[in-house]
Amino acid sequence: MAVVGFGLRANAQQVDVEALKDVFKARPIKFSGGVAANAAWYSGNGNYGRAPFTWFLQGSLNASIFGKINLPFSFNLTNAGNGYSYPTAPNRLSLHPTWRWISGHIGDVAMSFSPYTLNGHQFTGAGVDLTPEGPWKISAMAGRLRKAIAYDSLNNNVLPTYRRIGYGAKVAYEKKLYRLSISAFAAKDNANSLSAAPDSLLIFPGQNLAVHYEVGLQPVKGLDFTAGYATSIVTRDVRDTTTNYNKDFTKALMKGNGSTAIYHALKGQLNYNFRKSTIGVGYERIDPGYQTFGAYYFNNDLENITVNLAQSLLRDKASISANVGVQRDNLDYSKSGTTRRFVGAVNMNYTPTERVQTSLSYSSFQTFMNIRPQFDYINQLPYQQLDTLNFTQLSQNANLNVNVLTTKNERQLHSLNMNLGFQDAADEQGGSVAKGNSSQFYNLATSYGIQWLKLGMNFTAAYNISYNTIARNDFITMGPTLGFMARLFKKKLSSGLTASYNYSKQDNSLVNSVLSIRWNASYTVFKKHRLNLSLVNQNRESQQTKNTSDFTGTMGYSYSF
Repeated sequence: MAVVGFGLRANAQQVDVEALKDVFKARPIKFSGGVAANAAWYSGNGNYGRAPFTWFLQGSLNASIFGKINLPFSFNLTNAGNGYSYPTAPNRLSLHPTWRWISGHIGDVAMSFSPYTLNGHQFTGAGVDLTPEGPWKISAMAGRLRKAIAYDSLNNNVLPTYRRIGYGAKVAYEKKLYRLSISAFAAKDNANSLSAAPDSLLIFPGQNLAVHYEVGLQPVKGLDFTAGYATSIVTRDVRDTTTNYNKDFTKALMKGNGSTAIYHALKGQLNYNFRKSTIGVGYERIDPGYQTFGAYYFNNDLENITVNLAQSLLRDKASISANVGVQRDNLDYSKSGTTRRFVGAVNMNYTPTERVQTSLSYSSFQTFMNIRPQFDYINQLPYQQLDTLNFTQLSQNANLNVNVLTTKNERQLHSLNMNLGFQDAADEQGGSVAKGNSSQFYNLATSYGIQWLKLGMNFTAAYNISYNTIARNDFITMGPTLGFMARLFKKKLSSGLTASYNYSKQDNSLVNSVLSIRWNASYTVFKKHRLNLSLVNQNRESQQTKNTSDFTGTMGYSYSF
């Protein structure tokens, strides 16, 4: 017994020593990353509102300590928009330290918990992701989502905003046959962060609490079921002193006031995979007005029902996938009209040989809108609804792409590509499409490329034709493009020249023409330094405006280590 006990202790000591050896062998600190600086200047009479000079500075740096702790740092600096204030500044500094299963986020960073709570919104603060071995996964964050911006009459593109602070967390438990997660996000505006309240612009200091629950099950092989439910409590104006009459259980989480409203969202998906086939059905419902302060934009007032199918054919040389769905809005019947949309899409890919690749896609959209007559609002009498109050929008899209390798050997590679696209849109009213309420668009793009593999050169010739009809007018745009690129000095220097000419006609009358010439070069020094230069000159002739000439130059330097 004594011998066994001694053996166990010796084995434990040996494991620790080996681990320490790996640490001592590693460099105490090792840096890696890169930095890039670019400057762009513009001159011309096109009057595009561009700044004559703009600079950008970007970089990332990682410090590895004994090969166990990583401290990545990134930054993005620019003078674009100089002189204006924005809720989210374009200049960003961030640090992302990691150690084993712990990842931190410090500075100007972004995280995502779920589409209904925190979803990619940038904040200035700190966050952490904990992903240890085992079923538990935890994430948390806290920081400033927006800084206070006063009203600026010189910049109408940026509205005033209150200072907004947010915090949240997500906890997930994942096993082989099931998974559970809950995420919560809360944010509140500081009502005193602006000296002058922009109430006249209907901008008020708000508050939000969003909670999302999700469950996933795999009861049998190939079958996967996911369901999620979200609740969002939104207070439009935290200064409101009226009583909150909501009786939802979430009232205990956020007191609220008379401007507080509660919204709900539900989403479920069922997929079944068997052999080389996939079939699934999904359902999503989002209340009108649902929003979360953790996302920049959110669609609401919709109900979706979708069916998807995927199949592999001809010994995996071909594949087909299809999606069909219906969508409607006006879930609470508060709008003057209800919109129903049918969506169908089919994608097919076929590769008969190594040299031939083809793909075909088609989608159809049909939107039906029913406008409620004013009689319903005034008298609520059973008047017959007129057909002129029903509208149907029809849209079709088709695309065919073919790529053929005509020549393939050790010296040269020749390829031919053709892309054909078609779009059709129409407004149907009273069962018919009136003249002028439809449009069609056709586009044909062809290109032929030659690569001289050993010489490091390639040449491309392309031609594009677009034809579209809008109402009673016909438009056509066409023109060639030529490009040449070469790698010289043992591929250290890469340079290319591209020229294109396009002209447009309306009803056989010339509208405008554009000649563009672009030259770019890139040179690598000592494998880690790279210099870039790009020059673009564009001449535009138009019947309606004077002829313009614009020149843009970009110079850059990058270093990787």
